[in-house]
Amino acid sequence: MKKNILVVDDSALMRRVECDIINSDNNFQVADICRDGVEAYEKIKANSYDGVILDVNMPKMDGLQLLKKLQEEKIKANVIMVSTLTTKNAETTIMALELGALDFVAKPTNIIEAKGEDFKNRLMSVLNAVLRTRAIGRAAVVARTVPGTEKPVTEASPMSRPQSAGTVRRLKATGNNKIVAIACSTGGPKSLQSVIPYLPKNLDAPIVLVQHMPAGFTKSMADRLNEISEVEVKEAQDGDKLEKGHVYVAPGGRHMTVKKNADGSHKIALNDMPAIGGLRPCANITYDSLTDSGYDQIVCVVLTGMGADGTNGILSLCKKKPIYVISQNAETCVVYGMPKAIAEAGVVDEVVSLNNVAKTITKNVGVR
Repeated sequence: MKKNILVVDDSALMRRVECDIINSDNNFQVADICRDGVEAYEKIKANSYDGVILDVNMPKMDGLQLLKKLQEEKIKANVIMVSTLTTKNAETTIMALELGALDFVAKPTNIIEAKGEDFKNRLMSVLNAVLRTRAIGRAAVVARTVPGTEKPVTEASPMSRPQSAGTVRRLKATGNNKIVAIACSTGGPKSLQSVIPYLPKNLDAPIVLVQHMPAGFTKSMADRLNEISEVEVKEAQDGDKLEKGHVYVAPGGRHMTVKKNADGSHKIALNDMPAIGGLRPCANITYDSLTDSGYDQIVCVVLTGMGADGTNGILSLCKKKPIYVISQNAETCVVYGMPKAIAEAGVVDEVVSLNNVAKTITKNVGVR
């Protein structure tokens, strides 16, 4: 059965383009269209949709106002925002993600882009990932159980490792100089608000964070996280010296690596290497760079996101460095992709719910 999608946009052109794209896929169909947030609110309240494609700027009631109303009235909807790539709209998009939108797609700037393959592929990629894997994640609550019991593997419990885990050699940490490396994608901006603000300002480790987002959006996300967190959060700049209790967010459109200085300290090094699997920044690049660092242990944290970014980097890292891997559980992921991939690789130490990620990080690195 096809999944029903509601398209909300005040532009007749964008409505037509989005409808044509969605209806061309055998798994989806446009059930209704709306020209503003007021119409959309009434439709969502009266009907059940598998997904909602929502514009930001609309008359009568804009996208943010609609999300706030849905949140206030506890009306659930799987919303994907379509937002223009500007600084102002980047801030608006971050707010939309805070209000419950699951992900966003950059809005085309002209008719050629709107009817191009790039926009089509991006829209359908996000739609497929969010709606399909959310169903998979819910099903995993039943499927993922400890062998011989009926208890799900969830809250801060060591994960039962796959059969392949025995072939992965793990090194033991010999010191307390640690770094935390977080990887996330779809659903990450919202999820990070349940992690970063709950870390203590005296955390005994720096944090490097890779979130798949376009250039411009990562700064807005970092600034917002900094406003609500005890730790210092910033979009990473080339040459930044890593300090404990600070979070360095990889800038959209650039890869982020960690380099060891002659005095034993570490710094951020950004580069413009080609995208890896369509990703820049790519978490695998960041994890790989930590193999030559001076840290005694790398605490790897894999949160919600489509695909498998981070897994290869962590597997490479564990051959040279002691690691401790924390993975978000399926039940609390927007998209159970990246956490699933690292779990299947057999190197996860703890699977925890989103609300327990910060506590688990703090437990493993300590405070000063």
